Amino acid sequence: MATEVIVRPREGLSVELNGINVISSGERKGSPRDLFWPWCAANIAVLGISYGSFFLGFGVSFWQATIAGLLGTVLSFLLVGLVSLAGKRGSAPTMVLSRAAYGVEGGKIPAALSYILLVGWETVLVSLATLATATVFDRLGWGGGDATKIIAFILVAGVVVFSGIFGFNVIMRVQTILTVALAILTVGYVLLTVGHINFSAVTSVPGGSPQAVLGTLIFAATGFGLGWVNSGADYSRYLPRNASSSAVVAWTTFGAAIAPVLLVVYGLLLAASDSKLNSAIASDPVGALTTLLPTWYLLLFALVAIGGLIGGAILDIYSSGLALLTLGLRIPRWTAAGLDGVIMIFGTIYVVWIASNFFFPFEGFLITLGVPIAAWCGVFLADLLLRKRDYAETELYDSRGRYGLINWVAVGTTVVATFLGWGLVTNGFADWLHWQGYLLEPFGLGPKDNGPWTYANLGVFVALGLGFLGQFVLGRSQIAKQEAAADPVHALTKGSGS
Repeated sequence: MATEVIVRPREGLSVELNGINVISSGERKGSPRDLFWPWCAANIAVLGISYGSFFLGFGVSFWQATIAGLLGTVLSFLLVGLVSLAGKRGSAPTMVLSRAAYGVEGGKIPAALSYILLVGWETVLVSLATLATATVFDRLGWGGGDATKIIAFILVAGVVVFSGIFGFNVIMRVQTILTVALAILTVGYVLLTVGHINFSAVTSVPGGSPQAVLGTLIFAATGFGLGWVNSGADYSRYLPRNASSSAVVAWTTFGAAIAPVLLVVYGLLLAASDSKLNSAIASDPVGALTTLLPTWYLLLFALVAIGGLIGGAILDIYSSGLALLTLGLRIPRWTAAGLDGVIMIFGTIYVVWIASNFFFPFEGFLITLGVPIAAWCGVFLADLLLRKRDYAETELYDSRGRYGLINWVAVGTTVVATFLGWGLVTNGFADWLHWQGYLLEPFGLGPKDNGPWTYANLGVFVALGLGFLGQFVLGRSQIAKQEAAADPVHALTKGSGS
């Protein structure tokens, strides 16, 4: 049985020794406002501008895309903020705390899904940084071929893996620096490109159906917040137990959402103004944005593009390492991060040098994994809401404790919600994904191909809602019994929540 490990933090540049253990009271520090920096740095990437083009791809107008995109972005990051509450209450990584709902062994199911999603995002972000660097160098006349891509790839991957290995304290420092620097440089990009906006062209973009608007909203949610919900507690776990719960939610949501909200709106203005730019973004979402810049700003733009993408990849590799340990691999946290880095490297090689198009596999990847992650998120939040006490820390690591081996209510709810969710989304982006959408016709929502609900991807929200409702209704009595049981651990933790 794993118990709480007390490891005093070391100052300076040092490898974080904590893994998936509960953070000792002596190491819990800081305030909720500290959460602004890692989440803002992870989401300030100029890729947010490219999402404006992605949204218009659903066949909606500028105003429809703006409203749907902003709602999807903010509400999905609110889910991240709510998940972060569990970190403050349990001082352990997200996937360890998930064991309270799924059981100690049952928790490996969402941990595996989380691991795949996080490593996938690492690969996507490092690939984008590599492609963007090659585009910038090509425009500068310095060559944007394989040699440039290889050098950029090695540098970007090196920074990401280095940060993941050193862990929490280094990540918090790096993300603070990135947030300030990238905010300044991004403002520079806006000032240099604002003249390309054509408001006449923007307002003339035809509107789309309600289903298309919903599809835009869901894509925004899966592309932004739902890609981070499985990491929410990984950073709030270092906060003191008496930190304000409302402040944890607010600072996480604000820090994560503020940059995407502004960048998406600006990206919509640019993409709606220029059809060629809109098309180019699908193949090279970040590099295409350089075509609007004067040559002298290209190197600074490269810093914006690469830095923002690195910020997101750093959080991903840190959380993926924790998820891997939650699966039962008995290695140090820094070794797990290094292993994830190797997988990320091979994935990036495929995306950069083998895949012929970026956007289609990207969207398919998000929607496919977005469904089970949404189902998990619903179950996790319902479980968190129902619990009136803090987690029994040591029992999160012992299948003989109150959380048991496997909680079939949570597992069954997730499986059913995922089955229904996949049946209500479509993926024509790769042959192996074409099986989805099998419930659209049986549910009277039109044909699977080119029907009114084909691209709405309703299944993501269905999975989230069913996950929450199933756990809230069916898991209620079980949680009450857990908290009413004899609790020798509770004597050590009662009164520590806020």
